[in-house]
Amino acid sequence: MKKECSTPTMKDVAKEAGVALGTVSKVVNGLPVGESYRIRVETAIQKLNYQVNSYAQGLKASKTYTVALLIPNTFDPFFASLTYYINVALMKKRYRMLLCATDYDPRLEQEYVTMAQQNKVDGIIGLTYNPDLIVDENTPFVAIDRSMGSKIPCVACDNFAGGQLAAEKLASLGCRHVAFLRNGSTLDNEPNKRKAGFETGCLSRGLTYEMKILNDGDSIEEFEHFISEHILEGHLSFDGIFCVTDRLACHVLGMLQKLGIRVPEDVQLIGFDGIRAFGNMDYHCSTIVQPVPDMAEMCVDLLLRENTMAKPPLVCLPVTFAQGGTTTEECTHTDQSL
Repeated sequence: MKKECSTPTMKDVAKEAGVALGTVSKVVNGLPVGESYRIRVETAIQKLNYQVNSYAQGLKASKTYTVALLIPNTFDPFFASLTYYINVALMKKRYRMLLCATDYDPRLEQEYVTMAQQNKVDGIIGLTYNPDLIVDENTPFVAIDRSMGSKIPCVACDNFAGGQLAAEKLASLGCRHVAFLRNGSTLDNEPNKRKAGFETGCLSRGLTYEMKILNDGDSIEEFEHFISEHILEGHLSFDGIFCVTDRLACHVLGMLQKLGIRVPEDVQLIGFDGIRAFGNMDYHCSTIVQPVPDMAEMCVDLLLRENTMAKPPLVCLPVTFAQGGTTTEECTHTDQSL
């Protein structure tokens, strides 16, 4: 009777590679060993088709090597990019990601947090909209774009500087009377600082400005009414527009074209986020670019950092401007962060 092949063990790998069992353990767990030893062990693992038992590893280390990510959705390009880079950063640390799409639902956010804690995740990264979100103090948590208390680190781009940069860029391109358009949550969060930064930039560069702010649930068509009210004899009264997101900028660009206003000849337009078009990877519009890969790396680093005292309450990462065809500046800057 033919004997069935047994599943290879770490001891089998050590024997095949001609190294100590401890050396195999170090390679499997990503710990430093001599290069020649690492190559021998990895060759033996491939030859024997040895499978690492991550569950057993977790039991031994009191970890699951799993991190939950709470994100509104993955069809919005910014959220999708953030999800991708957080997953990449976790994989570098040999962690798996549990993806939880919350659809902006505060109740669902709380349910996902409870589920993640029940599954003994090693931590949670969350871009959330529930001001009353309850997270067990023993569960490491890193927030994105919204401060949730001194004990929970928050990672964001420098939204204030981004708004200021948008105003200064429009001024340097010859704009004199500009508009700020915003829609979104009324929740107190870091992106709200884009407005204050834009106002500061306008004041410092002598720009006059008007604002149209909509909250979640308001019809986006109100922006078209706002623009129409500022058209006199075919001319728009402002020559520059800053939209709080690239998504809004794309909507506004369509509205302007519908109304016969040329971009960038009649009015220059800047968005925020750094969203790229599918295919040629050009920017959808001139934009303030968020450093998404760096934000993702920072989230993972803070979450897995053992020393809780070394976790700052807020980390703001620098933004850049990228030309995307909706401003008159020649394309002299190519951003490679996304």
